[in-house]
This record gives sequence, structure tokens and C-alpha cells, in this order.
Amino acid sequence: MWKLKIAEGGPWLTSGNNHFGRETWEFDRNDAGSSEERDAVDAARAEFQKNRFRTRHSSDVLARMQLVKGNNFSLDQQQKPKGDETSVDINIATVSETLKRALRYFSAIQAHDGHWPGDFPGPLFTTATMIVVLYVTESLGTTLSSEHRKEICRYLYNRQNMDGGWGLHAEGESSMLSSALNYAALRLLGEGADDGPDMSMPKARKWIHDHGGATMIPILGKVWLSVLGVSEWSGVNPMPPELFLLPSFVPIQPGRLWSHFRMAFIPMSYLYGKKFVGPITKLVLSLREELHIHPYKKINWKQARKLCAKEDAYHPHTWLQECLSDCLYSFGEPFLACWPVSHMRRKALRQIADFLKYEDDISRYICIGSAQKALSMLCCWSENPSSDAFKRHLARVSDFLWLGEDGMKVRVCAGQSWDVAFAVQAILACDVAQEFGTTLKKAHHFIKASQIVSNPTGDFSRKYRHISKGGWAFQVADQGWQVSDCTAEALKALLLLSKFPSEIVGDQMETCRFHDAVNILLSLQNPNGGYGTWELARTYPWMENLNMTEIYADIMVEHQYVECTSSVIQALALFRQKYPGHREDEVEQCIRRATEFIEKLQNEDGSWFGSWGICFTYGTWFAIEGLSAVGQCYNNSTYIRKGCQFLLSKQLRNGGWGESHLSSTTKAYTNLDGEKSHVVNTAWAMLALMKAGQAERDPSPLHEAARLIMSMQLGNGDFPQEEMIGSFLKNGPLCYMAYRNIFPIWALGEYHRLVLCSG
Repeated sequence: MWKLKIAEGGPWLTSGNNHFGRETWEFDRNDAGSSEERDAVDAARAEFQKNRFRTRHSSDVLARMQLVKGNNFSLDQQQKPKGDETSVDINIATVSETLKRALRYFSAIQAHDGHWPGDFPGPLFTTATMIVVLYVTESLGTTLSSEHRKEICRYLYNRQNMDGGWGLHAEGESSMLSSALNYAALRLLGEGADDGPDMSMPKARKWIHDHGGATMIPILGKVWLSVLGVSEWSGVNPMPPELFLLPSFVPIQPGRLWSHFRMAFIPMSYLYGKKFVGPITKLVLSLREELHIHPYKKINWKQARKLCAKEDAYHPHTWLQECLSDCLYSFGEPFLACWPVSHMRRKALRQIADFLKYEDDISRYICIGSAQKALSMLCCWSENPSSDAFKRHLARVSDFLWLGEDGMKVRVCAGQSWDVAFAVQAILACDVAQEFGTTLKKAHHFIKASQIVSNPTGDFSRKYRHISKGGWAFQVADQGWQVSDCTAEALKALLLLSKFPSEIVGDQMETCRFHDAVNILLSLQNPNGGYGTWELARTYPWMENLNMTEIYADIMVEHQYVECTSSVIQALALFRQKYPGHREDEVEQCIRRATEFIEKLQNEDGSWFGSWGICFTYGTWFAIEGLSAVGQCYNNSTYIRKGCQFLLSKQLRNGGWGESHLSSTTKAYTNLDGEKSHVVNTAWAMLALMKAGQAERDPSPLHEAARLIMSMQLGNGDFPQEEMIGSFLKNGPLCYMAYRNIFPIWALGEYHRLVLCSG
């Protein structure tokens, strides 16, 4: 039986906070579970498999079954929504009962360390890249048991589209990147070329061949196939590691790039510089025949390096990139290979290896994300296959593995700290702190335990790292990467909790640690007043013209976002109420400049573009929250009035809102197919409108939205898992599992307090 383990360590692992937030799955051969549990798991898997083309996302049934059992909560996962929204009565009693049912369920899926475990689905190629690394390093059999491999195969088959390919994400049309890599991963896991349910492998191979073969894969895939030995490095556009030797003031120095891209590009340039290739096994030779449409030895790799399937080319290369790549390929690489200039490459590779070792150490081998971890782990192995560092890398692979009814995947990361901060605010909005004090106390303790308490070691600025002391990561403190809005939302939650008695919510955090949080927020503001995610912007917007990924946009530079900026405004506005004397002038100036930044971002139709959620609804909610925190309201702010008008114009006939991930891709508001509503989108719109005083002007849109949310609640208090609601890099939807609980609770809590009880 599979068991979800929370906050547990193991060999080769270190932690600064007793592994708070760590989530791992372990197969216990000695505990088969009860027949009822096995039947429930089988039923969940069968239900997902049967409906996978209609309901694209899993609901975390397996994890939630275990959590509610551990919390002695009776759970029926099969209960359906109540029905037609028109049949739901709206009054204080019915809303209160809906909230209590939702809160009881939400408390029941809280882990003992205080966070809410869950999946974090995103790109469909991250699992494959980890499989490639484990295969190349000959660690596949020792790291993944037969049960792991069985569940990963289940996941990959479940995520295959009807046409035989795999999308960039679960809701996407088939792409060459995911299709070629996932096909290869299944073969590396032991699947035969003609295996799979409904002839899955032949169908996948046909899709790949029909779309030009694996030479049409984007550059990220070209790198991985070259590492595996299924493509040649001469078919990859140059990524010279010598760039790492450039002075830090040069705009193209990799240390100045956006952190997530930097931590992928640098190890890729290391692998490119070494022309690293894994063992050429019989299976690798077979994959050369299976994935390409031309005989391997006859492929024109020089020409292949420019190829990219149209299905993948969201951000095609510019003519400038093509010219630079041609020059580097034809002249730069031959020149850099000549003695004595070749010394530069050896020096660059040594410096990159040292840089990656530093990053591995200070992130406790978690790294900034799974894609970056896979690359860093491979570089570590290429330096020394038997090193302790590589053993520590292997020990952290399980941190990224997540099991659902759809199978086992490699998550991009997890959002432990982020979810808890929002969860606390949602619960407090319901005015039930005393009744759910145990839940709040555990969450409070988790947030305090998850603060990063020190800066990176050594001369971290020379390693291109920002200060981190006082911040919060998106996931766990051990990872060590501070994030602006995660810090702000955690600070907000702590400040709100500090208003309650300690016997209900636990002891307040020390004042000096509140100050540390504000200090890091002030340090992260950019000259334009806005906030990015992990760091300050270090290079220029024109660098986006050199974006090499083809599948993503806005990946080169640390851009500033309305969401991050709003979170900081709200946190600092709360902070100065409690601690008016701490850096008072700087806090005031920071809030003023951040407010002006948000105002400048508003679109003509009144919306704001959200970069980390879907999309205009998300951005507009954050903008209104931020502007309201500094005293703006519907009556005195044209920005808020236009924002409300925009939201009201997008309300559907059933009372809800339902925005598609295509809004992020096309940068134009797009409804879900069939004008379907989405419970989280609806909650965001409600929260924004209530913050702007919609209840005083005309509460009927709020009544309709509340009625819809209540009608969607399941009998056990849960809400259904719907379409992806998160986003990144314009073309990368994400699925936040806890959002379906957090935001309906938050919206109905505010509705109960602001609309019904005050009316």
C-alpha cells in the first residue's frame, strides 16, 4: 500500500527545521491496507482512467483519503455537487452551514505539521527528464522500485492524448517536446515499442513520425535527447559555457538572467560544453530508429538544430537569434575549441561545476525546481559518479514524486508555504477562529517554522543570490529560495493571526522576525516600483529577444508583476499598523511607488493581466486588493471602478466566472468552452468586488456568484477539481490543488460577513 509521509527525513538528508513540509510517497509491502481502502483506490484509478479525456485533472483522491483517515474524518469521494444553482437558498443559515462543511473538510486534509499536502501538476515533460537522468546515471533501478515504475507508466499513459501525443500540459494539444520525451521515458522504464493500453506506444510513435520526427523537438528536448544519445550535440544551437566567464556587468552574463531560467541554462551550457552523452545501450540505439524518420547516420544535424514543430513554437526564434546561432555554430565553436583558447572552456566548466555545487548545498539538493534539479544532478554525476553530493541528490528525488489516482509524476515543485498563507487568510475571513483554532494553530506554527532564518552562505552575491533571511520560499524553508509574494502573504497571515489570543492560534512570532520579513521585502523592490518573484531585475527587457526556449515567453528577465506587487503593498500596509516605527519612511515610499506601478499596469478595458494565475480575473483581484489597502475605493478611484466594471462584464449567466488558460497564452480574455464557470475564478471575482464595496451598490451579482459556489460543493464539504487555474511564462498552466478549497471558503466567508450579516 502506498503511504504519504509528512515531515520525515532519511539518509543523506539535512534540514534546518525538522523537514517541515516535506512530502514523500513510500510503498509499504507489509501493509496492503484494508479491502475497503484497496477498493477505493482501484475505483478512483478506474474512474480517472475512464474519464481522462473529459476530466483532465486528478483530484488528489489518494492523498486526501489518507489525510482524512488520519484526522478521523469520514470521507465519501464519490458524492456529487448539490445540483442546479437556482435551487440553492441564500441566507445566513445556509451560507453558514456551507462554510462549516467546507471548513471541516479542509481541516481534515491538513497534515500534522500544519500544511496542506497536494499535487502541483504543470509541464508534462518533467517526469521524462528525471527518468532520463536516472537511466543515464544507472540509478533507475535503485531509486525507483518496480511499484514506482508501474505508477509512472500509469501516469504517462493516462496523460497521452487521443491522437497519440502528449501536450505541453494536461489541457494542451500534443507537442513534440512532451511526445518524444515521454515516449523515450516509457521505453527507458521497460515498456516495449508495441506496448501500452490501446496500442499506446505505436500511436505515440505515429504521432511523432507524422509531425516530422524527433529532430523537430524544441531546444530543451534536443538537449535531453543528446544527453541520452538519441540525438547529436551538433544538432543543438550553441550554449557556450564561456558566457559564465563574462564580467557581471555584461547583460548576457548568465548570472543576470531570471533565476529559474538561469538555473536551467547554466547546467545545460555545462553539458553542452562537455558534449556529455550517456552510455549508448541497445535501447538507446533502438530509440534512434524509433524516434527519427530518417536513418540516424543520414540526419543533417546542422540543419536539424533550427527545426521546431509548429505545435511547439509558441515563441519562435527571432532573426537575430538565428544569426547569432549561425555565427557561434560556424565560427565561435571551432574557434573556442582551438588551443590555447580551449583553456577558456575548461576554466568555464570548472567554475560552473563550483557554482552548481554551491547551489546544491544551499538548497539542500532540492534546487529551485524539478527541471533544474534533474540538470544539476546530471552535472554532479558527470563530475564524480560516486560522490556524496550525488547521493544527496538521489535522496531528494522522492521530494518531487507525487502519487495521484492518475499515477505517479515528477512535480515541478510544491507550494506548501504559499498554500498555508492563503489558507489562514481564508479561514480567518469566516470569523470562526475559535471553532477552528486547532487548524489555525498548526498552520501558524508551520508558517513560523518555514521562515528562512539566514542568508546563503559565503559571498552569496558573487554567486548571483539575493539575501534570503526573513523570507519565505514557495515550498519549504530547506530549499532556501525566497519569493517576494510568498514572503508577503506569509507576513500578512502572521499579522492577522497576531490579532487573536495565543491560546486560540498559538504564540506570536518574535518582533525581530517580522522586521526581517519587511527588510527583505524592501530590498526586493525594483526601480519602477514593482516586484518580481525571486529577485530584483538584473538585466534588460530586450534580452527577451534572445529567448531560446521556443515554448515559453518572458523567461529571460525577472519581470515585475501586479500580483507580487499587490501582495507586498497589502503586507506592508498591515505591518505599519502594528509596527509604525520600523523603517517608517522607507515603508511609506515603497507602498507609494508600488501603488503607482499597479496603476500604470491597468489595461484599457479596466483589467490587469495576471501572470501567475488565470488570468485577467486573477490579476484584477490582486490589483483591487492592493489599491484598497492604501485607501482607494470605488468612489475615489477610477482604477477600481474600471476594474469592477471589467469583472461585472465577464460574469456568466449562471452567476459565475470561468476564464480559460488561453487568456494567458493569447493575452486576451477567453472564456472556458461552453461558457463554463470555474469555482476558483468565481471566488476571485467575488473577493475583488466585495473589497470594492459591491455589496453597498448592488449585491445581486454577489448573490448569484455565491449561489453558484454553494451549488458546486460536494456533500463532504469539498469542491470539484476543475481546469488549471495557475500559470507561468504565458504558456505554462499550473494546477493548484488546494485552491478549490481555499478560495470558495474565503469568498463565502467574506460574503457571509460583508453582504449577509452587514445587510
